[in-house]
Amino acid sequence: MFRFLLELFALIAFGIWGWKQADGWMRFALAFAIPLILAGLWGIFTVPNDPSRSGAAPIAVPGILRLILELLFFALAIWCLSELDLEVVSIIYGILVLTHYMLSYDRIHWLLTH
Repeated sequence: MFRFLLELFALIAFGIWGWKQADGWMRFALAFAIPLILAGLWGIFTVPNDPSRSGAAPIAVPGILRLILELLFFALAIWCLSELDLEVVSIIYGILVLTHYMLSYDRIHWLLTH
């Protein structure tokens, strides 16, 4: 549940960042397209039988690749928050992400061995 909330917050950060990058209709396009594309990548590239997910893997990837994808996803969200001049929020979010991965050491071990 905690990771899901972190994922949702990241998608919101991507959308806000996209909104701030342009004016007019392009603002709407970026605010929706960026989170949609990143959510798609998040959901498509998975490790088969991942116990933290449904088990389905539309595009199966090794665990290490999935872990790298997750870390890049969250790092990008932290960067977006920082670019939005929300440094305190980005630091708190980064600490929450780090805490999540520290508490999920069993999942990290599973990813590294699959």
